[in-house]
Amino acid sequence: MKKIIPCILLALTFVGGTLWADETADNPTTAETTATEENTAGDTNSDGDDTGATTEGDTPPSKIDSGDTAWILTASALVLFMTIPGLSFFYAGLVRKKNVLSVLMHCFVLTCLMTVLWLVVGYSGAFSETGKYFGDLKYSLMNGLSGEPHGNADTIPHELFFIFQMTFFIITPALMVGAFVERIRFSAMLWFTGLWALIVYVPACHTVWGGGIFGVEGVQDFAGGIVVHITAGVGALVACIVLGPRKGYPNAQMMPHNLPMTVAGTGMLWVGWFGFNGGSAVAANGDAATAIVVTQISAATAALTWMFIEWMKNGKPTVLGIVTGSIAGLAAITPASGVVGPQGALIIGLASGFVCWYASTAIKAKFGYDDSLDVFGVHGVGGIIGTLLLAFLGASGTLDGRGDYESGTQFAIQFKAAAAVGLYTLVATWIILKVVDAMVGLRVDEQDETSGLDISAHGEAGYND
Repeated sequence: MKKIIPCILLALTFVGGTLWADETADNPTTAETTATEENTAGDTNSDGDDTGATTEGDTPPSKIDSGDTAWILTASALVLFMTIPGLSFFYAGLVRKKNVLSVLMHCFVLTCLMTVLWLVVGYSGAFSETGKYFGDLKYSLMNGLSGEPHGNADTIPHELFFIFQMTFFIITPALMVGAFVERIRFSAMLWFTGLWALIVYVPACHTVWGGGIFGVEGVQDFAGGIVVHITAGVGALVACIVLGPRKGYPNAQMMPHNLPMTVAGTGMLWVGWFGFNGGSAVAANGDAATAIVVTQISAATAALTWMFIEWMKNGKPTVLGIVTGSIAGLAAITPASGVVGPQGALIIGLASGFVCWYASTAIKAKFGYDDSLDVFGVHGVGGIIGTLLLAFLGASGTLDGRGDYESGTQFAIQFKAAAAVGLYTLVATWIILKVVDAMVGLRVDEQDETSGLDISAHGEAGYND
C-alpha cells in the first residue's frame, strides 16, 4: 500500500489543480508575428523626430526580443544541467559506493516530480501576482500562458519564463538531498520533497519574486539567495536532525567513494551557475554580463580561501576542500549578483570561503548533527552571507556597487526577509517531516542501511566489483 501512495499524491495533484484552476480566465491571443502597421509612417514632429506608430496615451505593443529569448533558452538549459547531471554527480561522488545509485535516483526523480508539480500548481502559486504570501491558480496547467510576456520578463515569451523558473523549482529540493543521503526511505523522500516544494518553496518564491510582501518592500534577491539557498539550507538542517545521523556517525569512516565524479559535478555546477545568475537578468544585457563576471570571481575566491585554510590547518590542500569552497562562493554571490561589482564579489568570496568552512566543520562538530554533504553549511550559510552583505557591498557609491538604496535601510529589509523565510522554512519543514514519518516512516531499517540503499531500495548496484 505504501508503494502506491506517491502515485495517489500525483493523481490528486492533477485533479486538484484542474478543479481549482480559474476557468473564467481569459486566454490571451498569441503574439503577432508581423509589425503593427504605422499610421504616420514617415511623418515627423516640429523637432524633426519620428512620431512613431502609437499616439500619446496608447500602450505600445509588447515586443519579444530574439536575443533575450535566445539567452534565456540557453540559461534554462544551463540551470537544468546543474541538477542533471551536475548536482547528481557532485553528490553521488561524495557518498559511499553502496549508495551511489540512490543519490542519482533522487536527483533524477525530483527533476521529473518537480516538473509536474510546477505545471499543475507551483508556477501559478508563485507567479500569479496576487496575494501577499501565495498566488492564485489562474495559471494552473499553464492556463492562459501564451507567447505574450509575463510582467517579470517583458521581452521573452511567457512559456519561456515558466520553464526558466521551473529549473529553480527543480534544483532547490534537490539540494536538500545531500543532508539526508544514505538513510531515508525512497517513498518518504518523494512525499517530503513534493510537499516541501509546494508548502515552502512556492510561498517563499511568491513573497520575494512573485509580487508578494517582501518584493513589494524592496528586498534584493537577484537569483535566489533567500528563495533557493536559505530555504534549501534550513530545510536540510531540519531534515538531517529529525532523521538522525547515519549509523556509526561520527566515529565510522564515511569517505567519498569517487572524488573525480564530484570534481566533474562541481565543474558542471559552476558552468551552469552562469545561467542561474546571468539568466536572472531575464535579458541579454549588461546586467547578465556583470552577473556572470561576479559569479566567476566569487567562486574562484571562495575556493582558494577554503583551500588555503585547510592547507594551513591540516598541512595539505584537498580536492574536496577546493570544490566545496567553490560551491560556497557560488551560493553566496547568487543573491548579490545583480548589484555588486567585482570588488564586492571578491569580498563575498573571501567571507563565504571562511564562514562556510567554519560552519561545515567546527559548528557541525560542536552540535553533532549529520548534515551529510554540508548543505546547510554551504548553501544555507552561503545564502545568508550574500543576502546580508549585498546591503553594504551593492549600494551605489560603495566600492563598485550598483544598487539604488541606502545600506542601513536595505540591511533591515534583507534581514527581515531572510529571517522570516528561514523561520517559516524551519517550522514548516519540521511539520512536513513529522507528517511523512507518521504516513510512511522516514528512515530505512538498520539492515537496509547497512547493505546500502542501492540494493535495498532499488535492487541494483552502481558497481559490479
